[in-house]
Amino acid sequence: MLLKRFFDTRLAQTSYLIGCVATGEAIVIDPNRDTDQYIKAAEAEVVKITHVTETHIHADYVSGSRELAARTGARLFLSDEGDANWKYQFAAEAGATLVKDGDRITVGNVLLDVAHTPGHTPEHISFIVTDSAGADLPIAVASGDFIFVGDVGRPDLLEKAANIQGTMEVGARALYASLQKFASQPDWLQVWPGHGAGSSCGKGISAIPHSTLGYERRFNWAFQCKSEAEFVAAVLAGQPEPPKYFAEMKRVNKEGPRILHGFNRPALLQVDALAARLREKAIVVDTRSASAFAAGHVPGTINIPLNSSFTTWAGWFVPYTRDFFLIVNDPSSAIDTAVRDLAMIGLDRIAGYFDVGVIDAWTAGQRPLDTVPQVTVHDLQASLGHNAVTLLDVRNQTEWDGGRIAGAQHITLGYLTDHLADIPRDKPIVVQCAAGARSSIGASVLKAHGFDNVINLVSGIGAWRKAGLPVESVR
Repeated sequence: MLLKRFFDTRLAQTSYLIGCVATGEAIVIDPNRDTDQYIKAAEAEVVKITHVTETHIHADYVSGSRELAARTGARLFLSDEGDANWKYQFAAEAGATLVKDGDRITVGNVLLDVAHTPGHTPEHISFIVTDSAGADLPIAVASGDFIFVGDVGRPDLLEKAANIQGTMEVGARALYASLQKFASQPDWLQVWPGHGAGSSCGKGISAIPHSTLGYERRFNWAFQCKSEAEFVAAVLAGQPEPPKYFAEMKRVNKEGPRILHGFNRPALLQVDALAARLREKAIVVDTRSASAFAAGHVPGTINIPLNSSFTTWAGWFVPYTRDFFLIVNDPSSAIDTAVRDLAMIGLDRIAGYFDVGVIDAWTAGQRPLDTVPQVTVHDLQASLGHNAVTLLDVRNQTEWDGGRIAGAQHITLGYLTDHLADIPRDKPIVVQCAAGARSSIGASVLKAHGFDNVINLVSGIGAWRKAGLPVESVR
């Protein structure tokens, strides 16, 4: 048996290619939309992708299962568990084989036994993997969003992201039962999870890529709960706010993702087109660094730096129903990276892009740039003492509950555009987060929505604490 792990750092998402060396067959579990990577890997390992499957209807990225199966001619296997609301609507059209608890997928000498492990979602399945060429007991479980290293899948997404009311506690109880069901599995069973640190599908996922069930039983908090009630309370507490785009991903992956046939670069546009688009109130995302944006940017654009958090924040602020545009620093590579990252969450409506030269061209046309002033914690303390500024904290709820600067107003960054009317305009607004990255995005969003006097707090509440300044407890 051969195993190849794929980890997408932007999504903190893992997929697996498992092959049988003897027969040259292979299966891919939980592929994302970048299907080329699996095909190239299979070619390099001299195996053919004959089977494709996934653990559940994903919420954080567009699944590549349908496209990969279509491109390779592989058999597509999808879960037939869960209630009628969580069936794959495209399964018949795609010629998928539906599987339930106890079914087996055979890939040469590699056996994948299907285990229904609901809780994160009702239809969630895991795959218990046995290399029958040399063993009669399983080596691992491809656990998807059931068990992570150090955490378990969150059961609140259907309610918080897909707006299906009354499902959080039901999901939490189902997840507890799934964990109890797995108690009969041996300690040596390796755990191959579907996500790593940084994913919003859990609240404390480890950066360690894999584990064993015995290790998780000993050290994963979820296995330490002594009762269902204790587990339900613990698993629902402190979950991060799910990005807005999760609801769209659930819909897309349930109804059937569009097949892309590759990631296509949009047209390169010139400065006059930028001016015209901004007059039309188009969304224009400047992907340069926060410092470059703060030093000078085209008014009306928002800043989402092209880094490891780019996908997440684009999913919060870029609508799926409108065309949008990008400004990139290095068009030879940055635009392709941005297109791929956005396509991974279904943001395909890039109507054009501008290279960094558009900034100079803008000023050459006698058009002024805008800036985002920066303030230190000591200057902020003085301003707050004179009630001279509004302090806007854009951290998430758990961070806010853990301590705040007295007098701050709290709006989690992702919900900022939903609460613009709640932000006073009578004095300068200082935007603050933990270390300065999210506040920079928030400041750009406020500026793009007509807030003129917006300032970013350098290094956030982290610098405030480091300077020994007082933090107020919410609890």
